[in-house]
Amino acid sequence: MAQDGRLQEAIDNLLSLEKQTRTASDMASTSRILVAIVKMCYDAKDWDVLNENIVFLSKRRSQLKQAVTKMVQECYTYVSQITDLPIKLRLIDTLRTVTAGKIYVEIERARLTKHLAMIKEEAGELKDAAAILQELQVETYGSMEKKEKVEFILEQMRLCVAIKDYIRTQIISKKINTKFFQGENTEDLKLKYYNLMIQVDLHEGSYLSICKHYRAIYDTPCIEADTTKWQQALKSVVLYVILAPYDNEQSDLVHRISQDKKLEEIPKYRDLLKLFTTMELMRWCSLEEDYSQELRGELAENACTDVFSNTEEGNKRWKDLKNRVVEHNIRIMAKYYTRITMKRMAELLDLSINESEEFLSNLVVNKTIYAKVDRLAGIINFQRPKDPNDILNDWSHKLNSLMSLVNKTTHLIAKEEMIHNLQ
Repeated sequence: MAQDGRLQEAIDNLLSLEKQTRTASDMASTSRILVAIVKMCYDAKDWDVLNENIVFLSKRRSQLKQAVTKMVQECYTYVSQITDLPIKLRLIDTLRTVTAGKIYVEIERARLTKHLAMIKEEAGELKDAAAILQELQVETYGSMEKKEKVEFILEQMRLCVAIKDYIRTQIISKKINTKFFQGENTEDLKLKYYNLMIQVDLHEGSYLSICKHYRAIYDTPCIEADTTKWQQALKSVVLYVILAPYDNEQSDLVHRISQDKKLEEIPKYRDLLKLFTTMELMRWCSLEEDYSQELRGELAENACTDVFSNTEEGNKRWKDLKNRVVEHNIRIMAKYYTRITMKRMAELLDLSINESEEFLSNLVVNKTIYAKVDRLAGIINFQRPKDPNDILNDWSHKLNSLMSLVNKTTHLIAKEEMIHNLQ
C-alpha cells in the first residue's frame, strides 16, 4: 500500500495492529510494527509524517520502552543517511525531544547530541556546539561503555579548549580517571587527553603539570616505538621540569628524570638537566651561548620542540629559564655561604644589586631559602637562627663527644703506662 502511494492508509492499518500488540504487551511484535511505520515514512521520503509519527508513537499510552528504543535506534540510522541539512536537523530535533529524560534511550540521545554538535562545529558555531555537548552528563550513564564515555568527555574538553573556556575544561577533565588509559586499545584516547591537558596548562603556565603530561605521553607504547616521537616527548619533559619553580616535588622529578637511560641519546638535554642537579653555580651567558642554538635555533631535528619558539609565549618561557638559573645560583650560595655581601652576590649572578635583591626576596617569600638582609651594611645572612632547645641539644651532644674522647684518651694513656711498667 505504501509503495502504491497510500502511505497514510498503510500507517493506519499498522496503528490498529500496534494497539492490539501493545495492550497484549507483545514487545517483539510492537517493536517490529514501530520500526515498520518509520521505515515506510523514510522510504516514502515524507519527512513531516515521519517526525509526527515518531512523537505520536512514543507518547501512546502504556507504550513499551523496548519498542521505543528499537524505533529510536532505527531512526538514528537515518540521520547519517539524510544529506539535506534542514531535514536532518529537524529529525535530530524530533529524536532529541522524544528521548529527553528517558534513561532507556540515553545512549541514543547522547549520540544524536554529539552528531548535532559536529554539525554546529562544521557551520562555525563553536559556542553553540560546546553548549549543546555540555548538556550531556555521560559519566552518569550506566548503560554506556567506558570507552565511549571517555570519547564523549574528550569531545566536550576539545570544544571547551576551542572556545578558550579553560576553567570548564579543567572541571570536565576531572571526570576521567587516568587509570582507564592503562587498559588495552586506549592509546589514541590517552594521547588526545594529555594533549588537551597540555593546552590547558600552557594557558595556566603550570610547567610542572605540563612536564607530567609529557611524561605520560612518553610512557605510551606507540610513542616509545617511534624514535622521533619519544625524543620529542623526552625533550619536552626535560625543558618543562627545568622551567618549573623549585620545590620538593620538582626536585624529586628532576632527579628521577635524570636517571632515564634514554637521555644518553640526546646528550645536549642530558647535560642541561645535569647543570640543574649539580651543586655548582651556572653562568647565564655561557648557558645561553651553549644551548641557544639547540633550544631556539631553526634546526631540523628541533622543529618539533617549540618550547622556546620566537613567539610571545616562547620568549616568556626563555625569560623564565633565565629566572630558574638565577634561583638555582642563589640556592647554591645559601648552601655554601653563611654570609655574603650584596655586591659579591650580584657579581656571581651577573645581575644588578636591585635585581639580585628582588630574586632573593622572592625565594625567601616562597620559603625556598632562609635569608636576612642588612641593607645598611649590604650583607646577606643565610644562617637560620637556632631554637634554644636545638642549641642546648647541640651543646649537650658536643660535650658528650668531648667527654668520650677524654675518657678514651685517658684509657689509652693508662694502657701505655701499664705496658711501659711491665717492660
